[in-house]
Amino acid sequence: MPEVQQIIMPKTSENVSGSMPNPVAKPQLIHSIARESFSASNNKAVVVGLYGVPGSGKTFLLGQLKGKLGEECFAFYEGSQMIASFMDGGLDEFKKLEEREKMHWRRLAIDTIGKKCAETGKVGIVGGHFMFWSEEEVTGCPVYTKNDLKIFTHILYLDVPADVVAQRRLDDAERNRPSTSITHLRKWQQAEKTELRKLCRDHGVLFSLVSPHSTMLDKTLTLLGDFRHHTEEYNLCEVERRLDETLVAGKGQQETILVMDADKTLAAEDTGALFWERVPRSRRPKDEDYPLKTLFQSPLGYSYTAFRQATLLYEETADDQEFDALCQDVASAVTMRSEFVELLQLVAKQAHVGAVVVTCGLRRVWEKVLEREGLSQTVKVIGGGRISDGFVVTGAVKAALVARLQNVHQMYVWAFGDSPLDLGMLSKADQAIVVVGENSRSTTMDDALTKAIVYDGLRAHQALLPRRARPRLDTTKLPVFHLTDPISLESIVCRRTRDGGLQVLHATDRNAAKLLMTPMRDANLAGPVLREAHRRVGWYLATEFLADLIGIEEFSIAHVQGHDTSGYRLFREQKISIVALMRGGEPMALGVNDAIPLAMFVHASRPEDLMLHHLHEQLALVLVDSVINSGKTVVQFVQHVRNIHATIRIVVIAGVVQAQSVSGPLAQELANYGNVSVIALRLSANKFIGRRTTDTGNRLFNTTHLP
Repeated sequence: MPEVQQIIMPKTSENVSGSMPNPVAKPQLIHSIARESFSASNNKAVVVGLYGVPGSGKTFLLGQLKGKLGEECFAFYEGSQMIASFMDGGLDEFKKLEEREKMHWRRLAIDTIGKKCAETGKVGIVGGHFMFWSEEEVTGCPVYTKNDLKIFTHILYLDVPADVVAQRRLDDAERNRPSTSITHLRKWQQAEKTELRKLCRDHGVLFSLVSPHSTMLDKTLTLLGDFRHHTEEYNLCEVERRLDETLVAGKGQQETILVMDADKTLAAEDTGALFWERVPRSRRPKDEDYPLKTLFQSPLGYSYTAFRQATLLYEETADDQEFDALCQDVASAVTMRSEFVELLQLVAKQAHVGAVVVTCGLRRVWEKVLEREGLSQTVKVIGGGRISDGFVVTGAVKAALVARLQNVHQMYVWAFGDSPLDLGMLSKADQAIVVVGENSRSTTMDDALTKAIVYDGLRAHQALLPRRARPRLDTTKLPVFHLTDPISLESIVCRRTRDGGLQVLHATDRNAAKLLMTPMRDANLAGPVLREAHRRVGWYLATEFLADLIGIEEFSIAHVQGHDTSGYRLFREQKISIVALMRGGEPMALGVNDAIPLAMFVHASRPEDLMLHHLHEQLALVLVDSVINSGKTVVQFVQHVRNIHATIRIVVIAGVVQAQSVSGPLAQELANYGNVSVIALRLSANKFIGRRTTDTGNRLFNTTHLP
């Protein structure tokens, strides 16, 4: 890391010891250390290393970045200056030290940077070296430490042509740089890139080359802007936002949706492999014909970090224009399966059925394929490949999107996929179709599929495309679904059973409701006692009904006997907003909050009190009032919410709801807004509206005596 001169690193140094995975370390050692570093990756401060051989322009770029970004959110460090700040005699004193002592100060430097960034919340950008290599030596001398690979979250390597570096070194009047041939510089660069790329994969550090052209500064700024905020949670929020935007076009009419994988599902081809076949060998990582295969076979596997790294591979390989041209070339080599073309053409004619392609691969390729087939207007693609996409799609993301379609958008989901990455979404879908092609003989998929069926309860069919394809497993475990049969097509596009009205859940006739409503109806109770009664009702309605509407998720809790066990909470509870309709709805809303303590809590006296930031990226909105009489107030709130958020799920909770308000024209108006439900302790035929001493709000807050 540090920018200091290094002659030879003794074999006893940290970089070649058993504790440090280096290019010649045993693979199993490298993998075990790498896995240990991944679990907390999203909790670390963002620290970006800027590497490159001496003369590549790290210091100059660091200065440019500092001028553009400022120091409010970013912190800039020169490794050598950080080390010098610890030494009374500066770098001259450092150079006199034994190698093990130098390693101590290098570790201290990067640890200090990491600590400062964690404390301030700033993104650290650190200029430094990976190795030194004099032309007289056979091999280079690494100067990184294992702490570097723990602290750095990203590394950018300035891939400047060797002849440019050589000229810069000659022209550098401020530093006395030794003469180095272009041939040696090129060999030095290649060694650094190869070793850094592997070490970063093994330690969960995102790595990318940055090439020196006119937009180098802009490219680096774009990458840093992305690195600053991109986490796995942010990634999922962005994908969900994209899904919601895709569904807005359906205007709430769609009740069934087809979620389709792309590569080897919609077509037999693997578009990732086709892409890299078209990339000149000089632009690929050295000795990697198919970089994605090398990446996914690394300790990163098919993780979020791996797909982020795949995006950086695409970024360093081609600029936007070149990337689009390559995608066009790949798309022209892809033939969509005729069965899916016919199915999607049929879906396009159905107002109540939609389709979306969700791919871990390249969005632009599949958009171009669908455009060629005349399907781009009705079938949208959710996928990545570029930093500008804002997200990556993983197997976990696919599963989360299916769950969102079901739980938030109340849609019936058919899922189509072919690989282990699709099993999560297949398991969650209402109907799961495993696509089997003529060359679908992956034992990995067979094993994963068997496990999902036997242990995880997957119930799926398989579509043989073409029909002569050999089935996976056996047709008892995985029955055949003939995609082109009229009966099969009808089962996909048929209308689901829906009454088209407002969903109302209530406990009117339950014994629990009778017990809970008694203190609420007791004229002798008011103030704190009555508020507590309303609060208990809020908790009951949330646990009894809201949990079924939203769903629950499992999480780890500490058991009283000293081990971890499973606990449960509302699905993505922190993404729910509770709105207390003031003032009468507050006590009951607090009870709802007791049941879902991670939810946002908002007070609203009028619809305009609800702002976009109360709804942005939220899963559901829970409007809580003590009593619903005519329902006009609720309609006004729902109308306002729909004006600022077209798709968020809305649940209305109340203690007492007049039956007429949820069965007449107002109920139909609520239903027309889509994705609205009502939960009540009891429905009442009594049209009585309280005033002064009988008004619920006055009784709750002891204001019955006020005019």
